Amino acid sequence: MSIREDAAAMQDDLVQLRRALHREPELGLQLPRTQEKVLTALAGLPLEIVPGQSVSSVTAVLRGARPGPAVLLRGDMDALPVTERTGLGFEAATDRMHACGHDLHTTMLAGAAQLLSGRAEQLAGNVVFMFQPGEEGYDGASHMITEGVLDAAGERPVAAYALHVTSNRVPTGVFATRRGPVLSASDTVRVTVHGAGGHGSMPHLALDPIPAACAMVLALQTLVTRRVDIHDPAVITVGSLHAGTQNNVIPDEAYFEATVRSYSPETHARVKDGFIRTVRGLAEAHGLAVDIDYAELYPVTVNDDRETEFAAAAVAELHGAERLAWQPQPGAGSEDFSRVLGEVPGAMLMLGAVADGADPERAPANHSPLAEFNETVLADGAALYAELAIRRLAAAG
Repeated sequence: MSIREDAAAMQDDLVQLRRALHREPELGLQLPRTQEKVLTALAGLPLEIVPGQSVSSVTAVLRGARPGPAVLLRGDMDALPVTERTGLGFEAATDRMHACGHDLHTTMLAGAAQLLSGRAEQLAGNVVFMFQPGEEGYDGASHMITEGVLDAAGERPVAAYALHVTSNRVPTGVFATRRGPVLSASDTVRVTVHGAGGHGSMPHLALDPIPAACAMVLALQTLVTRRVDIHDPAVITVGSLHAGTQNNVIPDEAYFEATVRSYSPETHARVKDGFIRTVRGLAEAHGLAVDIDYAELYPVTVNDDRETEFAAAAVAELHGAERLAWQPQPGAGSEDFSRVLGEVPGAMLMLGAVADGADPERAPANHSPLAEFNETVLADGAALYAELAIRRLAAAG
């Protein structure tokens, strides 16, 4: 049977695994129940399995019958602190949810492990399966790289691939990708403005941090529009601003938190420098002290041109050219698969998984408590993972 036929025959089992993962979502780097389900799904396959040491990861290596290089396939496993409101029969009964579809990623990768295990005799090389925790802000990829996932087969992979489902925008069953930057870099910033409290009726006897904080927020928007090339964009969003306790009390401090997105090292450096200089300059102008905690979370996720073309050709030949779409622009989200692509050439592809009957342009997006993902894509995603590994090892031979 073909890869597609074998994958289709697994569809019911894949749905069961996905729903089991969905019912028990876990957050961050420690996912013991999720790890246990993955290990159970892989049991009996001819894999070298290494659970994570400091995190609940799973690294599995399939050795082909003939010598050759390695290819890495990645699926992330963690959920989000979102209370689900989908009304599905397998809805998570907790204050957390697989609102970004990682339960589908994990399931598809487990399916690919089964498909490839049955074809080990055809493989000239090895496949590394990277089941990763902590993608949602915990940089789980860095932890797995530190623990040796990129060297698990004995040598660095020649290519790495990842799929990511989306509950809107991309029609169900369509694979979308692009060459070059595919997702943004992401930084998080907390700015604390220190003043001196006092009575609201006598602000001249205090040092009010609130006007300074407000000026900073507005000036940061001007920074983007006047210091950043419109063809190499950046976004600064202040999502949290806090100060004071009541209307006639000037507080000692105010703070705000922001996310910063960019698509190139040059713009990233320019925005970071401009952010810090703008905030410090305004604090000095107001006669106030300021603390800036600027954390670089994830770098830009950059698809290798050659590997992207290779993956796109695999989609077209496996599933049909009509199921391949080229993204005109990168997405504004960020991903720690960028860590892997910084070490190994590869590609990330989006996979449309819009709920039946929903309009892709109006359906709730990833991270929404209403986000639903179409399970019909499970077999197709598993098949593509497996096909990419088979084709890439063959091409390297």
